[in-house]
Amino acid sequence: MKKSKYKISVMVPVYNAKDYLEQCVDSILSQSYDNLELLLIDDESTDGSGEICDRYAGQDSRVRVIHQKNSGCTASSLTGLRNASGDYYMFVDSDDYIEAETLQEMTKLLIGKRGEIVCCNHILEKKNETVPAICLAKPGVYEGEKLQSEIKEQLLGNEERTLPFSRCMKLYEKSVFEGNEKYCDAAIRMGEDFNLVYPALLDCSRLVIMEDALFYHYRYVEDSMVHHYDPDIMDSVERVRDFWHRVAEGKNITGCEDEFDREYCYLLILVMKNELRNPDKNYLRKIQDIFTRPEVRDKITSTPLSVKSKANALLYLGMMYPQKPLLRILRMVMRKHDNSVRKSRSAAGKGR
Repeated sequence: MKKSKYKISVMVPVYNAKDYLEQCVDSILSQSYDNLELLLIDDESTDGSGEICDRYAGQDSRVRVIHQKNSGCTASSLTGLRNASGDYYMFVDSDDYIEAETLQEMTKLLIGKRGEIVCCNHILEKKNETVPAICLAKPGVYEGEKLQSEIKEQLLGNEERTLPFSRCMKLYEKSVFEGNEKYCDAAIRMGEDFNLVYPALLDCSRLVIMEDALFYHYRYVEDSMVHHYDPDIMDSVERVRDFWHRVAEGKNITGCEDEFDREYCYLLILVMKNELRNPDKNYLRKIQDIFTRPEVRDKITSTPLSVKSKANALLYLGMMYPQKPLLRILRMVMRKHDNSVRKSRSAAGKGR
């Protein structure tokens, strides 16, 4: 099959993205590679995003709109997969956008092999700056034993991701998703892209990591990152851990317990960070409730962990010794950091 004949299904889950949706859709429809379909999955938006989707469908025959009852991003992505008709799939978030040559350059690296995935890099679009984000794994083609040892066995259990788990920034041959929907847990909120990407990467037969290729623009909303507190984050972590085990069992993968334990502990660092931002005055009680649970303490104390980040090292210390005086100090440090970020951002905004 000629590369120009590969049909690509680009899927965009849409929920209340009115401010950014047109830039996202325009960037896809203006691709230099035009053998594509665009699926806009409207997850019962209430801000007019659904009407914008319908308008594009009326203007361009490549656009299909699916309106569904509000079910979340994972469910929207699965809806896209069920309705896609392409040979290859790509996901783009509705508040992000891609460069005009994205699909053209990524398809050049395809060989038509069942199970292949091509990965590009991205740019963090912050309020006052843009930051290149480059994949930790080296650029190149990964197949066979190299793919197994350098990518698949390194997906979990490292402080920094060898390969981002975002469902975006990747061009997938469609078969990597076949049968994997049974593992999905739509209730996972933190790390929901694990649902699609982890089993797809395990089923990958050929992986290409592009050099440079800063094609994807990820809108990084700093305000929400600084102020966000998720009261159910621990539930998500436990669900993600159960998900890994279901996938490993379903695919007959063995010998990954150490990897899973390390990943679990790295996620617990994020739990500690989140709980230190808990606005409730009883935050200490909740932290101690989480980190003194016998099953949690067992994993923390029995799992060797390499922590290089200074911030993570402090949070890890709180995990190891969840005592009130230390937790109060960590909370003070966290608040000082957040205030510094807010002041820096405010000053940069005034200077524009």
